[in-house]
Amino acid sequence: MSEVIKVGMADFKTCRGDDAVTTLGLGSCVGIAVRDPATGIGGLAHIMLPDSTEIKNNTNRPKFADTGIEDLVNEIVRMGASRSRLVAKIAGGAQMFAFGSKSDMIRVGERNVMASKKKLNQLRIPILAEDTGDSYGRTVIFYPKTGDFVIKAVGKSEKTI
Repeated sequence: MSEVIKVGMADFKTCRGDDAVTTLGLGSCVGIAVRDPATGIGGLAHIMLPDSTEIKNNTNRPKFADTGIEDLVNEIVRMGASRSRLVAKIAGGAQMFAFGSKSDMIRVGERNVMASKKKLNQLRIPILAEDTGDSYGRTVIFYPKTGDFVIKAVGKSEKTI
């Protein structure tokens, strides 16, 4: 029987086979789904902030795009995936508050998306699809075996990217 593994904020989880990973409440946070299509090994990170170097005394690596994505990829490879075959999909990064400000502190969602894309590019992991931005939260379920990334949002039609 397959299991749906919950990923908390500032965390990541991996799985294989028919199992899936899910995370709730992606507002300005970004969900990064990574998998090896040949093995069906993959995982999901729920990152909250773009850059770990901006925070002193940080010990929670999955909280940040730069360190969380790196740790997720390393764990997937440790489980038997091939780094050269990895592909990604991303969701989230909403602008949850309409302040109309150009301040970087307010634009956390946009900065999280940019930082996630930058890190995936550095790791040479192509992004196959994304559902980012706008002004609503998302709940996602990722199935590494098939690559389906199901996105649910209140008042929106469910979609799979």
